[in-house]
Amino acid sequence: MPKCLTYRRNVGKGRLPVVTAVSSDLLRSGDHVVTRRRAQTPQWRDGGIMSGDHMVTTARLTKRSVENLPPRAERYVVWDTELKGFGVRVSPQGRRTYLARYRTTGGADRRLTLATHGVMTTEEAREQARRILAEAAMGGDPQGAKADRRAEMTVKDLCELYMAEGTATKKATTLRIDRIRIDRHINPRLGSRKVTDITRGDIQRLMIDVGNGNIRGAATPHTRGGKGAAARTVGLLGGIFTFAQERGFVEINPVRGLKRYKDNRRERFLSAAELARLGDLLTELNRAGGDPRHVAIIRVLLLTGARKNEIAQLRWSEVDLENGLLRLRDSKTGPKVIRLGAAATALLARCPRSHPTWVFPDRRHVDRPVSNLDWAWVTIRNRAGLPDVRIHDLRHSFASVGVAGGEGLVLIGKLLGHEHVATTNRYAHLSDDPLQAAADRISSRVADALGLASSNDPAPASAQA
Repeated sequence: MPKCLTYRRNVGKGRLPVVTAVSSDLLRSGDHVVTRRRAQTPQWRDGGIMSGDHMVTTARLTKRSVENLPPRAERYVVWDTELKGFGVRVSPQGRRTYLARYRTTGGADRRLTLATHGVMTTEEAREQARRILAEAAMGGDPQGAKADRRAEMTVKDLCELYMAEGTATKKATTLRIDRIRIDRHINPRLGSRKVTDITRGDIQRLMIDVGNGNIRGAATPHTRGGKGAAARTVGLLGGIFTFAQERGFVEINPVRGLKRYKDNRRERFLSAAELARLGDLLTELNRAGGDPRHVAIIRVLLLTGARKNEIAQLRWSEVDLENGLLRLRDSKTGPKVIRLGAAATALLARCPRSHPTWVFPDRRHVDRPVSNLDWAWVTIRNRAGLPDVRIHDLRHSFASVGVAGGEGLVLIGKLLGHEHVATTNRYAHLSDDPLQAAADRISSRVADALGLASSNDPAPASAQA
């Protein structure tokens, strides 16, 4: 370290003397070098204040002068003689980093890192420093704004907060699909971005990417992409950013005004020939050692028009075979009663009571309902030559058979549970009424198409076999 020379000068009666330190180690430019002083905080000849942790010098900063600055045992700063507050810090490893130094209106001393030499030229750094110093002179605090920026919420943080505090009215099944869309579509594309940076263009690019089927992460039967998935993902993002607006995290919702893909929810249903083909395959699987739970669930879905989880998560306590009813404690629309036709009642009556709670228990975790139905359906539909049929389309097929048979739309809607819970519950204690008759007629026609009229079809085997 260079030897430090000092001298004292009095500045007036009653005032402490000012100490100025000048090093004998002069730069080639002729400017002075100031070394560290621990005992006191002296002033430099250029009016700066010693930093207390490294050596400081001044020079006219140019590309050549910056590149010629040698690394030393301790880092040091060279301040520009042209623009006060602009400097470059040199580390012992030779890394040169541009700085801007200013004081806030409250008197706080700030140093803001601009960029390393090479990423930004000397002149670019000087202009950037000039803008920062001008902002500070007008009462701003660029470094404080930068710190606030680092602490700002990301899209991933917002999604987690939304799932924790903004979904009180959503059902568990809806939340599960929301989580899949966040993990598979939103976070991989936008998760690390600041919420205030997201623009309508970002949302549009996400929509196009998902619409083209570009899945980022492990795909599942629910994350195949497509325009429908893209429309629903953008709809979810709209709700998330509305939540952010309500919490004051953003001023505008970037989803608002975006022209979305039409969410053309398919009304795919099976023709009589397709029902027959699927029925033959299910019978073959039942006889050839296929999973009896999967076969039974798919048949009950077809015979009742119920939603997937209403049957896959069915409890014995909800089954009323004597009255031909399923009294569900909860569903997508709340408590619900599903009327069973004769074929559906007979099928459930033949299911073994292998578990005290679940009609279709999981094989690995017997305390839970069956959990791998989606992948099982993918295999079954492909073997049946129905690769485009979703498991939810079995519900549409039940309705289509009813409509084709002349059943009224009001009756079909009631059987499917499309009305309010209170309206549906009015029929819970009815027995011989038009709804029951309609359920019998429709399920009988579906049973005939599946080939279930034959008494030679063996009963479903035990799930524990």
